[in-house]
Amino acid sequence: MGINTYNLQSIKKELQHLNSSQISDLCLRLAKYKKENKELLSYLLFEADNETGYTDGVKQEIDLLFSSLPSHSYYQAKALRKALKLITKHTKFMASKPAEIDLLLHYCKQYVLFIDRRTGYKPLRQLLNKQLEKTKKLMSALHEDLQYDFQTDFEKVVEQAAEKLSWINKRDYV
Repeated sequence: MGINTYNLQSIKKELQHLNSSQISDLCLRLAKYKKENKELLSYLLFEADNETGYTDGVKQEIDLLFSSLPSHSYYQAKALRKALKLITKHTKFMASKPAEIDLLLHYCKQYVLFIDRRTGYKPLRQLLNKQLEKTKKLMSALHEDLQYDFQTDFEKVVEQAAEKLSWINKRDYV
């Protein structure tokens, strides 16, 4: 016999009936059992009001991952996937499309700087292609003003990638 899981609306109604000390006890208990819950709670309590500072911190983590990339293509791809997991986790916390685009553009810039242009390892190549496509798709859903701001950065990244990496076709993205 399993535990019944209720939908979010039912949980919200039940939480409205609890007093603040009971809610704080539930939050602490939730944070105790899963690392991601604790990280989300920490973000919401301490970092949510400073999104740019938080984004800069994530960028520094990404820079650190890129600066310590292994030399073998297979392990590079694993490290790059780890960086993408980090970006995904933090963008889920922030719930902000512009911040996600900013982090993805930073990832792509670092990729162009650190990855060997002669690599023949297809999964390593696909990582950049997928992130450029994802960034382009996310930008199309933004307001026109924000689109314009990110479009110039995106075009610069694509241009740098096309110059350095022979397997990137600029016309596919611009």
